[in-house]
Amino acid sequence: MRVYLPATLPALRTLKESGEIPLPITAFAVTAALREWYVDDDGEELEYAAFTEAARASLRMIDRDPTAPRRRVVISADVDDAAAKPRPDLDRAVVRLADPVVFAAVAAIHVDGVAAVDDVRAAANVVIEADLGDEDSQFTVDSAEGHELEWYDVTEIDDLLK
Repeated sequence: MRVYLPATLPALRTLKESGEIPLPITAFAVTAALREWYVDDDGEELEYAAFTEAARASLRMIDRDPTAPRRRVVISADVDDAAAKPRPDLDRAVVRLADPVVFAAVAAIHVDGVAAVDDVRAAANVVIEADLGDEDSQFTVDSAEGHELEWYDVTEIDDLLK
């Protein structure tokens, strides 16, 4: 199963140095609840929906870490289906992973480009308010989400951490 792990650049550094993402891990994936909710049964659309939820969760992580650069990070990884337990009580795409995610399982890394930093900074400051329904805050978050995350091969991790 492909899972999308919300992260920050400091968390990416931890992955590189330790070789794994430790437990507990909340990730996002195409779950039965997401398939049921999503009108279109297109696999790529469902993957993109789960990916987008992970990018939003990255904003929440950035909000909690004042030292993290204001760039969303999503780590795509492949895990055993049995290791991913759906948590529809949290969100339709949320899964909790039973095992740490090792570096070898990482398929790709997605990071905001430098042009997104100002919008991500503003969105991280109001993402909780947007989650609670504030329309002005949602507009700010939408501005950040308008930036597509850039795709990086796992071999480029050192370049991302410079």
